[in-house]
Amino acid sequence: SRLADKVQQRMADPFLIDNHALSTSFSIGIALFPDDGQDFDSLTQKADTAMYHAKHAGRNAHRFFTEQMNVQAVEHMHLETRLRQALERSEFVLHYQPQIDLASGQITGVEALVRWQSPHDGLVAPARFIPIAEETGLIVPLGKWVLGEACRQASAWQNAGLPRFRVAVNLSGLQFRRSDLLETVINSLVLADLDSEWLELELTESVLIHDADATLESARRLKAIGVRLSVDDFGTGYSSLAYLKRFAVDKLKIARPFIRDLVSDPDDAAIVRAIVQMAHALKLRTVAEGVQNGEVAEHLRACECDEIQGYWVAHPMPADALAAFVRERQVTLGTT
Repeated sequence: SRLADKVQQRMADPFLIDNHALSTSFSIGIALFPDDGQDFDSLTQKADTAMYHAKHAGRNAHRFFTEQMNVQAVEHMHLETRLRQALERSEFVLHYQPQIDLASGQITGVEALVRWQSPHDGLVAPARFIPIAEETGLIVPLGKWVLGEACRQASAWQNAGLPRFRVAVNLSGLQFRRSDLLETVINSLVLADLDSEWLELELTESVLIHDADATLESARRLKAIGVRLSVDDFGTGYSSLAYLKRFAVDKLKIARPFIRDLVSDPDDAAIVRAIVQMAHALKLRTVAEGVQNGEVAEHLRACECDEIQGYWVAHPMPADALAAFVRERQVTLGTT
């Protein structure tokens, strides 16, 4: 442990290269002979496992191998195998969570949320399988299926006579940086016979900022075909706001942490008001995520937030339940 601490201290100092100071981040995994292994290969494998745990701890950290890590590694491997099989066996489904306009009460869109209906484990939470899908690259075929299915369902709702609203699909950084992204989006729209104005792609701030020039080009191509872009979890990422104008996004989704304590925390209320005012000055719409009750909704109305999404409106639901929800809301609001 003392040796690892010394290495960390030395690595924390910047390197000078051509009079430029460069800082590095690192993770250290440690396996001990003879407790953790009797040969080089075994020790290396276990040190590697410990290193990944150090990475997940936030980098610039070190971890000693434990048997619990081995158990977790085996579970991770099994889950990855089942995830690959799930893609082959079409075990994924989409649920949809409505977004409503605070002024009119009308449904403005839905967010498509992937669910894994495993024959072994039942409904598997996205928090359990999405990180593994991103680590292994399986997020690419999974994301392609989500995009195609969301477009197909949006078109089916329109053909069934429901009022038209946008369907929002989350894109990972790996998906967004692929050279065939535009082709994938266009193919999904064409196969579904869905106009591009009814598709919205959600990106986090970190995705937009990463490799900004390439990201900007991808965003411009998507905007050119009429697809809308929104920033998910706004306020939790980068402090620079210049990208909002540069990337010509259409909507900001205010992050849940600011909404959760909106009523009781004056600082959160001030932040939400500032985000809404800034967005409106830039001609962007705002959506508050994670709205749990009517009191929060009223505060958001007072802040002039445009749309809300959360359990107070509705839980994510299958496509047929969403259609029934929309029709019932039409009756309640007296619209056709």
